Amino acid sequence: MNGRAGDRRIGTRRHAVSAPEVFIRRHPPVPSLVFDTYWYFASERQSIFHARAGGAEAPWTDDPVLGAYKFTNAYRASDRTSQFLIKRVIYNEDHDWPSTLLRVLLFKVFNKTATWNLLEASLGPMSLNNFSSERINAVLDDAIASGTAIYSNAYIMPSGAASMRQARKHRMHIALLSDIVRGSVSADIQKANSMEQAYNIIRSVPSFGPFLAMQFLVDLNYTQFLNFSEMDFVVPGPGARDGIRKCFQSLGDYDETDVIRWVAERQELELSTRGLEFKTLWGRPLQLIDCQNLFCEVDKYARVAHPEVEGRTGRTRIKQRFRAHAEQLTPWYPPKWGINEKIRQCQAAPGPSRE
Repeated sequence: MNGRAGDRRIGTRRHAVSAPEVFIRRHPPVPSLVFDTYWYFASERQSIFHARAGGAEAPWTDDPVLGAYKFTNAYRASDRTSQFLIKRVIYNEDHDWPSTLLRVLLFKVFNKTATWNLLEASLGPMSLNNFSSERINAVLDDAIASGTAIYSNAYIMPSGAASMRQARKHRMHIALLSDIVRGSVSADIQKANSMEQAYNIIRSVPSFGPFLAMQFLVDLNYTQFLNFSEMDFVVPGPGARDGIRKCFQSLGDYDETDVIRWVAERQELELSTRGLEFKTLWGRPLQLIDCQNLFCEVDKYARVAHPEVEGRTGRTRIKQRFRAHAEQLTPWYPPKWGINEKIRQCQAAPGPSRE
C-alpha cells in the first residue's frame, strides 16, 4: 500500500534495473442516501450519550426515532452491558488470566447483568478456583423454575450440535465453558500474535460462530491481558451487513470488511463534509468494532427513517422501545485506553466538554 485509501501498488525489480510501477485503483463503494444518515445517527447518538453522562435532563434529542426506540451507543464500550462487564466482571478486583477468561465468557454467554448478579450472590465471586458446573446449573435451574429469564434477548445463543445438547441449553453452555477453561484455549489466546489469530482460536470452539467469536474477543480485549488494537481486525455481523447494504448502492471492489475499515479511516472527512459535530470518546475516535455496530443500528433506524430502502432481511419495524434507566451513567473504560482521567477532569471542570 502506498498510503492512499483505494490504491494498490505492484512493483517488480530485476537485476537492479527499475521496472515501471503499476497502480491499480480499486473502485470505492458508492454511497446511498442512507450513508448520510449513518453519520447523522453516529453524531446524534453520541451527543445523547454525552448529555446523559453530563447529567442533563431529558429529553436528550429532538429526533423522534431516537427518542422513541432503543439504540446502542456509537461506541460499543459505552453501552450499559459493556460498562457492567468492564467495571463489575473484569476490573472489580484482581484476577489472573484463566479466571478472567472464565468470568468474561460466563457473563457473555448469558449477557444479562441479573444472571451474573444472581450467580455471584448465590456462589460468591466467580473464579477458576471455585468454578463448579453442578452448583452453577443448580442456581440456574431454580431461576428458570421460578420463571426468571436467564439469557439476554440482545442475541440468540445457539443450542449447539445434536451431540452437545442437553435437557436445558444453559447446561450445554456451562459444560462448554468447563472444557474451554480446562483446555488449551486459554493459553492459545494469550499466545496469539494478532487479533485475527485470536479470533480464529475462539471461532474454533464448538457452537461459537463468527458473530459470537468476534463479540467475545472484543470483550476479552478489554482486559489487561490482551492488547490488540481495535483497528486491527473486525468481522461484520448479520445486522451490520444489512446496514451496509442500505448505506451503499454498490460496494465497488470492496467486501463488507473492507467497507467497515474504509468508513473508520474516513470518519473525520465524512463528518466534516456533512458539517456534523462529533464529540469523540474523550479523544478516542470510532474504532472498527464501533463502525460495525453503527451499521447494525443504522439498519434499524432506517426501517423508520427510510422505509423505502430494503435490507437483506426485509425487517420493517424496530422492536424495542426506549426506556430511560433511573441510574445515573458514570462511564469508565479499560485503564489501558488512558481516558478515565480525562473523564474525571471533564466532570470536574465547569461547562460541557466539546472534545
